[in-house]
Amino acid sequence: MAALARAASCQTGVTRWIAACSGLLQTTAAQGQCRRMLCDIFQRHKAGQFRLSKSRGGLIQANGAIAQQNRLLYNTNQHLSASEEKVGAFTRIIEAMGFTGPLKYSRWKIKVAALRMYTCCVEKTDYEEFFSRCQMPDTLNSWFLVAQLHVWMCLVRLKQEGRTGKYMCRYIVHCMWEDVEQRGKVMGINSVVLKEDMKTMVENFYAALFGYDEGILSDDHVLAAALWRNLFNRNCEDPRHLELLVEYVRKQVQHLDALSGEDLLLTGEVSWRPLVESNARSILKPPPPVYNDEGL
Repeated sequence: MAALARAASCQTGVTRWIAACSGLLQTTAAQGQCRRMLCDIFQRHKAGQFRLSKSRGGLIQANGAIAQQNRLLYNTNQHLSASEEKVGAFTRIIEAMGFTGPLKYSRWKIKVAALRMYTCCVEKTDYEEFFSRCQMPDTLNSWFLVAQLHVWMCLVRLKQEGRTGKYMCRYIVHCMWEDVEQRGKVMGINSVVLKEDMKTMVENFYAALFGYDEGILSDDHVLAAALWRNLFNRNCEDPRHLELLVEYVRKQVQHLDALSGEDLLLTGEVSWRPLVESNARSILKPPPPVYNDEGL
């Protein structure tokens, strides 16, 4: 009996020990599962922090680039505002009423320079070469079309010189219409016919200015179309003539851009490159003109 009792107690102890071991194993498995869950959570949290820091870094870089662009834009605006001509309230009021405000130089000096510049347009241009190479008739209208082209190139250059340059542009156009009227009277054209012709010339002049402005800001196709409409009167059978005139306009505008604005406003002296030259790429800087304001 005693042996049976000891055997039963041993079996009960073994059963309890087995149950305790199985519970310990379950607890260990649960702890391992919890550890794996905690490791996964920690890795996810770490990856989220990395992505967050990366996104923060990209955001900081983007903000830095935006700030740099803003500083560049601010500096550019400061540079542009510094280069613009300052106009007072009184000047704006009187110019809004149709009067001319104070200019950079004397009006008489500007008018003399404008007259001299228009004289350079009509005296220093080889019209016979234009008529022969472009097969244009030797008439008053053909002369006006060639002179109009050179006047337009001078206007493009002078408009870069602020209010003084624009005032000079208006006086150049005024000198041109007076010259056209005088030439028509010398040629013996009837006053009524001359008046009608000048009215047509005025309309064609402002239409040509718009077309030439569009052409000089665009490619050679647009400029060639403007020359075909305005200079050749839609009558040009040889495309080489258009090519020659497009090259001539481009190099003349580049040549005028090399001139000093102050010298243009004070002297009005411009020179023209030949229609056909041996080396079209040799654009040399022209010598500065000599200004003499004695008596002005």
